[in-house]
This record gives sequence, structure tokens and C-alpha cells, in this order.
Amino acid sequence: MSNPLRKLAGQTAVYGLSTILVRMLNYLLAPLHTRVFLDQGDYGIISELYAYVTFLNVLFMYGMETAFFRYAKKENSLAENKTVFSTAQASLLFSTILFILPLLFFSGKIADALSYSGHGEYIIYFAFIIAFDTLVNIPFAKLRLQNKPWKYFNIKLLNIGINVLFNFFFLLPALLDNYRLFSFTGFVYNPEHGVAYVFIANLIASAVTFLIFAKDYFKIHFDKTIWEKMMRYGTPLIIIGLAGMTNETLDRILLKYWLPGTTEENLKQVGIYSAVYKISIFMTLAVQAFRMGAEPFFFSHASEKNARRTYADVMKYFVIICCIIFLGVGMFPDIFKIIIGENYHAGLNIVPVLLMANLLLGIYYNQSVWYKLTDKTFYATRIVLVGAAITILVNYLLIPRFSYTGSAWGHLITYFSMVVMSYFIGQKYYSVPYNLRKIGLYLLVSIILCWLGLQFMNWFDFSIIMSYIMRFLLIILFFILAYWLDVGVILKRIKK
Repeated sequence: MSNPLRKLAGQTAVYGLSTILVRMLNYLLAPLHTRVFLDQGDYGIISELYAYVTFLNVLFMYGMETAFFRYAKKENSLAENKTVFSTAQASLLFSTILFILPLLFFSGKIADALSYSGHGEYIIYFAFIIAFDTLVNIPFAKLRLQNKPWKYFNIKLLNIGINVLFNFFFLLPALLDNYRLFSFTGFVYNPEHGVAYVFIANLIASAVTFLIFAKDYFKIHFDKTIWEKMMRYGTPLIIIGLAGMTNETLDRILLKYWLPGTTEENLKQVGIYSAVYKISIFMTLAVQAFRMGAEPFFFSHASEKNARRTYADVMKYFVIICCIIFLGVGMFPDIFKIIIGENYHAGLNIVPVLLMANLLLGIYYNQSVWYKLTDKTFYATRIVLVGAAITILVNYLLIPRFSYTGSAWGHLITYFSMVVMSYFIGQKYYSVPYNLRKIGLYLLVSIILCWLGLQFMNWFDFSIIMSYIMRFLLIILFFILAYWLDVGVILKRIKK
């Protein structure tokens, strides 16, 4: 395992497997929700509230997880890492209690402001969900640092398993139109609480996960010196995180307010958009799996002689894998539409746009090594702030005319802009010899092949089987190109 690429492949495989399995279980909820909530507006409510949660998660964490990775290193003594861990825990425990109180005390007024009058319980549920999830982030990060992926995986799997189980327990009676299906347990489905059941299931899962790590909070020690260092490093990441969430999830909120229809009509569009976004799960999973394995890898290999060449190789092979996913999902909307209910199929045309947008986001995450290793988070803040401004501007211009299609293109434009900015600034402070010609070639070829594959369904009177074969051959064509240029080489290097 001395070969760094082989080591990254191993780490990403383990964390990727756990992430994919866990996320796949979580995405089982999309078929359930989009078939139970036939009114797309109900799914729109769920999507909008979870969009707000992404912003609150950033505020509750204030960069402490990344700061933990920065100062708790494998080469540190056990006592040093324990002090960093305990300080991070103590800080988050105090701040979480402080942040959650306004949400609880003003839940009714917050619900009124969001046009959900009479549903202050939604805010209370989410306040506790965010609190529990915040308090387990550092323990999960500790497991990653200690290279305990299977323990990490088992706890994550338990969390998602409980969430999925209770979602089915609460909503299956509605799906089967038998509200008393589980009456033997004392539960009878109430249609008026349909949306709330989703939040309650999440709350139960988050609470159980917190209980697993609760013992860590009985032995906390606060070191002011370390805390000040972590805060100086992590605080700028709040801006980065908020701007990042603006780029990733703000459109769900903006659609509700910037579309010309009524609130109910607009929430239906939010529901369709959010459901179709689930089909880009496979690209999202690839990016998330890579981040799980890559962040510790980048830090641990920064001092090695060929680190920059390694980072460049990682980028190239990451793009190849993501392009294959882009083709595999983007060319087969007629297969992957099964993930969501029929009432949400109107938005399938934006799937390739969302896939490519998430691929570009993955490239940006890959590039982020330069500011994390040089501690120049100030420049990263500028990039994501510009990206957030582009997101808001593009959505403002396109949502009234093109609805959620404008939001999808907003993602693509924003992430492309961030990749370009990050590249030119990063090369100035931490030059990495990325092979731009090959990366550009792979992206361009995959886009052209995807377009051709989709046109095969319209240009020719193929049988469905022949259509699948033609599209599959296009994927093989891309793989042959990638193997000829690079994949064959990397396979030999990993085996060494």
C-alpha cells in the first residue's frame, strides 16, 4: 500500500462502499415519498425545509469538522489528538445548546414566516434533528481519522436503516390505502400529519445515533489555546459553507418565492425539481465517496515529494469515473425514472444537466486541496461567494421564464465558474500540474455521446432493446478511449 494512488483507491473503495450503501438506503425514500405524496406540493414542503436545514447545519458546525482534521493528525500523540477531539466536542456542545433555544422558543413564529402557520412542530422536530446531527459529526470524523471505516459504516447504516424503517412504518399505510395497517402497535395513519411523519422518522434516527456517541460527552476537556487555533482556521469556512449551500440548495427556496404562481403551485414545482434531482444520486454518491476518502488522504500526503503529481493524477481518474457515471445515468432516463413516482416525471429532461453540474462540483472539491493545504481559506471564501452571487443572479433571471429548468442550468453555470476561478487562483499559490487537455477531452466526449444517446430515442425507430444496445455501445466507446489514454496505465500502477 506504499503506492499513494493505490492507497487512495483503497480508502475511497471502503468509504465509498459504505457511503453508497448508506445513501442508497436513504434514497429508497424517494420512491416511497413520491408515491405517497401524490400532491407534488407536499414533497415540495419536505424539500424546502430540508434546504433550510443545510444552512443551519453549516452554522451549527462553524467549520469545526475540517478544523478537527487540520489539527488532529495521525502523527500526533494520542494525548494531543484526544485534546483536540475533546475541545471540539466541548465547543459544539455549548454552541448547539445556545443555537437550538431560539428555534424552540420561536417555533410558531418561524413557521408563520415560512407560510406554514399552525405547524410550529416542524421547526421543533428540525431543531432537535440538527442538534443531534451536529453532536455526532466530530465522533464520525474521529472514526475516519483513526481509519475505522467499518465502524463508521455500521453506525451510518444503523442511522439510515432506522430512518427508512420508520418512514415505511409511518407511510406504508397511506401507500396501501390501509390507514389501520399497523393498528396492532397503536399507530393509525393520519393524513393531516403526512409530512410530519417524515420528520419524526428522521428525528428518531438522529436521536439513536447520538445515544451511541453520548458517552463521549461525559469526558470532555476544553483547551483554550487549541480552541482558538481551530476557530481561526474554521470560522472562515462558515462563509464558505453558507455560500456552498447557496449554490447547492437555495434554488429549492427561491422557486417557492420567484415563480409567478401561488405558493401551492410553486411548491409543486419545488417538489418535481427535488424529486428529479434524486436521479442524480449516482453522481452525488461518487463525489461524496471521493470526498470521504480524499480529504484525509490529501492532508496526510501533503509533505511527500510527488504529492502534486499525485493530486493531478487523482483529478484525471476522478473525471474519467464521473464521466462514465454521467453517460450511464444521463442516457437512460427511461430506466432511472422508476426512482420517482409518475407524477414527477415531467422534469426528467434536466437530469443530464444536473449530472454534469454535480460532476463539475466534484472537480471543484478535488481542486480544493490547494487552499486547504496552504491555509488560504480566504481565497476559497471569495470563490464560493462569487459562485453564490452567480447562483442568485442566474436563478433570478431564469426561474420566472424556465422554472426549475433555469435552476438546473444555474447549478451548471455556477459550478463551471467556480472550477475556472479555483484553477487560476490555485495555480498561483499551490500549482498542481493538471492535464487540462485530457480532462477537457473526456468532458467534451461524454457530453457529445450523451447527446447522441438521447437522440437515438428520437431520430430512429429503434425497438427499446436496440435503443438500449446502441446507448450501451456509446458507453463502451468512451471506456475504450479512456482505457487507451489512461485507464490501462493506472491499473498497472495500482497493482504495483
